Amino acid sequence: MSTKKFKTEVQHLLDLMIHSLYSNKDIFLRELIANSADAIDKARFESLQNPDMAAEWEIRIDTDKEAKTIKISDNGVGMTMDEVNTNIGTIAKSGTKAFMKALEEKNASDSDVPELIGQFGVGFYSAFMVADKVEILTKRAGSSEPAVKWSSSGKENYDVAEAEKASQGTEVTVYLKEDMDEYLSEWKIRQIVKKYSDYIEYPIKMQVVKKGEDDKEEISEETVNSQKAIWLRNPSDVKQEEYDNFFEHLAHFGKPMKTIHFSAEGTSEFKALMFLPEKAPFDMFTPDNARKGMHLYVRRVFITDECKQLLPDYFRFVKGVVDSSDLPLNVSRELLQENAKMTMIQKNLVKKLLSELKKMQEKEPEKYLAFFKEFGKVLKEGIHTDYTNKDKLQDLAMFESMNNEPGKLITLKEYVHTMPSAQKDIYFITGESRNMLENSPHLEILRSKGFDVLFMTDPIDEWVAQSMNEYEGKKFMAVGKGEIELDEDTAKEVEEKNKKATEEHKSLLEFIKKHLDENIKDVRFSKRLTESACCLVGDTYDPGAHMERIFKAMNQDMPKTKRILELNASHPLVASMQKLYDKDANSPKLGEYAELMYDQAVLTEGGMISDPLSFSKRVSDLMVNALS
Repeated sequence: MSTKKFKTEVQHLLDLMIHSLYSNKDIFLRELIANSADAIDKARFESLQNPDMAAEWEIRIDTDKEAKTIKISDNGVGMTMDEVNTNIGTIAKSGTKAFMKALEEKNASDSDVPELIGQFGVGFYSAFMVADKVEILTKRAGSSEPAVKWSSSGKENYDVAEAEKASQGTEVTVYLKEDMDEYLSEWKIRQIVKKYSDYIEYPIKMQVVKKGEDDKEEISEETVNSQKAIWLRNPSDVKQEEYDNFFEHLAHFGKPMKTIHFSAEGTSEFKALMFLPEKAPFDMFTPDNARKGMHLYVRRVFITDECKQLLPDYFRFVKGVVDSSDLPLNVSRELLQENAKMTMIQKNLVKKLLSELKKMQEKEPEKYLAFFKEFGKVLKEGIHTDYTNKDKLQDLAMFESMNNEPGKLITLKEYVHTMPSAQKDIYFITGESRNMLENSPHLEILRSKGFDVLFMTDPIDEWVAQSMNEYEGKKFMAVGKGEIELDEDTAKEVEEKNKKATEEHKSLLEFIKKHLDENIKDVRFSKRLTESACCLVGDTYDPGAHMERIFKAMNQDMPKTKRILELNASHPLVASMQKLYDKDANSPKLGEYAELMYDQAVLTEGGMISDPLSFSKRVSDLMVNALS
């Protein structure tokens, strides 16, 4: 036996491992099982040229409660003395990397290359999180060299010596620390294997104790992993019942509305199985729900169910699995989401999802409508956050509109193709409900012309609308902001009327603006109004009144934005106030009427007036005067 010193980088790694580099110590078993599967992959490949190496491939887990050990063994490729020193003594030369390099040098075809799992010599060190000591007994398949025994307590040195072993493969014996006895229990091992290694291709066997007749304990051998990676099977071979069962395993509720099962090849190779649920989970808008949808595997080895880079946030309702063939399995698994290949995988997943949703929208409109009613609020987030796919997401978005019956949702394409020829822009208005919006004075001129207006009633629509600039060459116009663009004949008529009214009521406008200076930035005659006396509008890029209400509901501070008070030049109230102004420009009634108009405008847009008591008193006084 000889004692050797670890390389500097290994000493550093061991220190990190022992002090919980991984937050979850269960991972050590995942790593050792992955290494065993990797070793069998190599042996199976080499057995194609050397049939004597072929075997009934298997991985075993054995425990010894008295000795407090857990042993993971395989009948894979094994290692020679030199390979042990190379693979275990350093990190830079892992067994998998060396193996892949050898294949490249031999120009092996892709079909000859087995799926390799893990990088032996890296994840192996995670065993020291739970171990006082680790031993390896290994014999190289197809070699006449003696077996090798390696042992270390995770300090600076390791011992290595020739040993006796009858068959090929590797045994890793972990001597558990005092407080790690749970890893000796059958249920704990089953739990870890089920979570992390259930889809390893080779059987993972262990001895279990069961009570037989007369309550006598009987020892039997069981395979504890299912070996059924449903996402690796041909979709034509999978029954819908199997998909439904797997979805329930992932989501824990309901059934899938749509199943998307495909393989990606080329610059990034992976297999994906994704589900669109029938119903939204109750916690879809809860921050703690973040990213429990997609599970990431690398060559059947479970990595995480919280891989934030697999899908953008607006697809957080999607459930499923991605199994990559070319992502690395190494020490930085927790940081795997930062790998550049993840960006390519996400791009492919998003492309596929958008394509399937578009297909559903066109070929199964009723099914898509049901989907959108459940998940449309989330899907629309992408219009604001995903510039690359904004046009495709706009195609998928649906809204109610003024010219359609309540409850009916239409696409932007349907809106554009059915709007009157005289209508040049896409008009929209945001608010809490259709009932409130369809009574808004902002719609009056548009309704009179037969124009259509989109009703955006989801809270997210306030943010989405900021990113919706145009669709099929037509601009989006908020009916409650900026100037309304009307057809040429109407615009000319309204402008002439407003110009005349502005000259006639110039002094009254100046009085109202001065009196309401704390609340408004300007007062002018409106292009929007045909029936109501007044309304409030914002400048083109001002936050809307609905957004202000949303922020208040979330207890978020938002600076008050002064808006413009628009008056209807044809309304009798304007003429009556002008008469009162001409009679007595200092009449206190003028100020009260101006404040009444402003409060009226706030109420009609669904806002809260600052002094309800004063408003009520003024209305009562007006009623008394009218009745008398």
